[in-house]
Amino acid sequence: MLVNMKEMLIKASKEGKAIPQFNINNLEWTKYILEACEEKKNPVILGVSEGAIKHIGGYITTVKMIEGLVEDLKITIPVVIHLDHGSSYESCVKAIDAGFTSVMVDLTKQPIETNIEVTKKAVEYAHKRNVSVEGEIGHIGLTTGEAIYTEVDDAVKYVEATGIDALAPAVGSLHGIYLTEPKISFERIRDIKNKTGVPLVLHGGSGIPEDTLHRAIYEGIAKLNINTALQVAWAKAVRIFLNENTDIYDPRKVIGAGEKAIKDLVNYYIDFLNRGRD
Repeated sequence: MLVNMKEMLIKASKEGKAIPQFNINNLEWTKYILEACEEKKNPVILGVSEGAIKHIGGYITTVKMIEGLVEDLKITIPVVIHLDHGSSYESCVKAIDAGFTSVMVDLTKQPIETNIEVTKKAVEYAHKRNVSVEGEIGHIGLTTGEAIYTEVDDAVKYVEATGIDALAPAVGSLHGIYLTEPKISFERIRDIKNKTGVPLVLHGGSGIPEDTLHRAIYEGIAKLNINTALQVAWAKAVRIFLNENTDIYDPRKVIGAGEKAIKDLVNYYIDFLNRGRD
């Protein structure tokens, strides 16, 4: 069942839990994630970056692939098709018109006035079509750089001006493999959640310690994005398989060698995120 993510995030936020966003990169990864989430009866957000969309073949191909898997695999859980880090109004429109049920507007490298203007325009287009919108304020960088923190007043201004359904603030997390332990600001999460009232999203969830994630969810994170952890786990499993099976050349067997690694990680995050407030 394809849905937008607004209601599931509101529900998760009230329950002190978080919904996972697992980024997909091809048909096989999508299949593995859907199967694992269906077995757990856990709603899922399938994040698709613009790079992944290009790799898969385009916006329409991405949607049709997911729709086909949902039907053929008899998936009954709520599934969100979410544009991750949409870099322009035009990319959001393409995604919405193709059938994405949710989009993210990421114009954090632009002045806040431009970010607000474009995000508001995207929200107006999306909401008329029952599509949810995630916005970002305060740039979430790479683990090779320094953490940045969103100003609370900027977050309030952004949410009130745009009408977004979920907010991704910069609270100390980063994209990629952490070289040092991330410095998550729980106070910043709490203040932004209390003053904006919208569900919050934590990008760069891979590699953050359990106790840190648990506290972040307690303070207001309702959506956790996981991408790098899946990539690392899959690549490790496939390397081991190829080293042990040098005569194998069937791509189905090569790609499939990482199935268990992905499903194990998906199951781990589902169980963790459903722990709720202790």
